Amino acid sequence: MDLLWPGFLLLLGLVPLIIAAYIWMLRRRRRFTVRYSSLALVRAALPRYSRWRRHLPFALFLLALSSLVVAMGRPVAIASVPAGTTTIILAIDVSRSMCSTDVPPNRLVAAQEAALSFIERQPSSTQIGIVAFAGFAAMLQEPTTDQEMLADIVQSLRTERRTAIGSGILKSLDAIAEIDPNVAPSVLDNASESGPTPVPKGAYAPAIIVLLTDGASNRGPLPVDAAQQAVDRGVRVYTIGYGTANGAMMNCGAQFGESDPFGGAQAFDERQFGFGGGGGGGSFRRGIDEETLKEVADMTGGVYYSAESADELQQVFQELPLSLIMRHEVTEISVAFAAIGALLATVAIGLSLLWNPLP
Repeated sequence: MDLLWPGFLLLLGLVPLIIAAYIWMLRRRRRFTVRYSSLALVRAALPRYSRWRRHLPFALFLLALSSLVVAMGRPVAIASVPAGTTTIILAIDVSRSMCSTDVPPNRLVAAQEAALSFIERQPSSTQIGIVAFAGFAAMLQEPTTDQEMLADIVQSLRTERRTAIGSGILKSLDAIAEIDPNVAPSVLDNASESGPTPVPKGAYAPAIIVLLTDGASNRGPLPVDAAQQAVDRGVRVYTIGYGTANGAMMNCGAQFGESDPFGGAQAFDERQFGFGGGGGGGSFRRGIDEETLKEVADMTGGVYYSAESADELQQVFQELPLSLIMRHEVTEISVAFAAIGALLATVAIGLSLLWNPLP
């Protein structure tokens, strides 16, 4: 159970104050009681149940008050039901370091092969989208069940400069939002825009993002800020840190061009299916920001994986917990707490009038 308006729980702080006032009134009343020569005679004359009859209505009143306060916080119950269709967004890093040959023939080719195998294993009802990111992100293919089209997109990936992990997450959220009206598109990080009301904790959309990168973000929004937008929308992000510790020489063949369209993002056409062409050279070490990738996964409810070879990467794609992709229905149960509170309050008042009638 979660609360949509948890701030109302602060009103529960009134309960100990009410208890303190009740105790003070009882003690104050004792000062004006009649004195008897023998208390034993008074106790013998009183029925045994008089004490709990005296305090039970007050205890029920406190329970009623607490239940009504919880109702004001708008509690919700979350139920997991099988999703008719699931959506997976593959967000693939195509920065220049993906040309490193520490994973032969190079990281990008090995990643493409792993992605292709992953796509082929999915059932026909699974929608898969492709997002590529370097200096910024581009949606290369909206979520679709056409595996042949997805394979063509994956094979056409090209590398470019820089790494914008946060942009990759935001563009993936936009891809999910286009087919799921319950997921709001991403917003820019400025004061003039407000995001959607965050979903209750534990309520996830029937979609996940699988983000593969071999480096650290050095362009665009911070990955953690982008991950917070995924949290607010109930989208889990599974991150993969890819590459060996030492790196190797770079060899992209025709997969890298000397021109850098990311130097001027306005000139880049996001509708094209590649990120450039030509060239190679240089050397890259494994510069994965594992701490950030783990934080992104933990925040969103996903998992972080590490892969240093093509076989390990294939294994990671096989271990993705796709069975956890469920549709979560959120039901507000405020009325139940309100009804319980009203019932307890009615019983408390009734017992009080029955056992302690007014003169």
